[in-house]
Amino acid sequence: MAELRVCALYPDLMNIYADRGNMLMLQWRCAWRKIGFRLVGVGLGDELSSDEHDLFYIGGGQDRDQLLCARDLVEVKSGALHAAAERGAVVLAVCGGYQLLGHAYVLGAQEVAGVGLVDLRTVREEGPRLIGNVAIEVELDGEPGPRVLAGFENHGGRTVLGPGEQPLGRVLRGNGNDGASGQEGVRRGNVIGTYLHGPLLPKNAWFADWLIRRALGLDALEPLDDELERQAHLSARRAAGV
Repeated sequence: MAELRVCALYPDLMNIYADRGNMLMLQWRCAWRKIGFRLVGVGLGDELSSDEHDLFYIGGGQDRDQLLCARDLVEVKSGALHAAAERGAVVLAVCGGYQLLGHAYVLGAQEVAGVGLVDLRTVREEGPRLIGNVAIEVELDGEPGPRVLAGFENHGGRTVLGPGEQPLGRVLRGNGNDGASGQEGVRRGNVIGTYLHGPLLPKNAWFADWLIRRALGLDALEPLDDELERQAHLSARRAAGV
């Protein structure tokens, strides 16, 4: 029997955006298909294995906790996380976790190094927080044409992608990475960062399934009766005006 092995990074600190809901969504989508599911939490100071997990998840946190995790991510876990990404493991980072995927997160005069899995930089500038319902259009391998991801964003940082990086999607409604570029998130292979939460996966069951397929190297999953999930997705889209 296939088993999805998930590693939640800093689940006690980076978990303020219903991140446990994302883990539960993956767990139940697997259980309903009789796919095994194993969840391991890895915290500050813990060594990280590069080959014992199929999917790594980093959620969002308060600034103080995010700074602690950033330091640990670079000093303790960087090598293993880079090795995991290079072998094709899925890395999903949401909001604060997304900001830590890049090279730096700048808070005023303080510049915090990120893990550098992708080429991006986030700066906390003067100006309003980017808050509200958001919908983006994405094109992902194996999906039948463009799909919509819907969620909620709440971030003060403005994230700018490097010239070689691709956004996760195109903003249909909301602010996205910086409120100006029309880009939302980042995707490099199986490494994905996004500001969408609320939580992300229960509002977008199809995306949860895509992540499971990518992590397990499967072409398809057994279909489920997803009427409730479809209604949740449509509700999130309506909230964003799409």
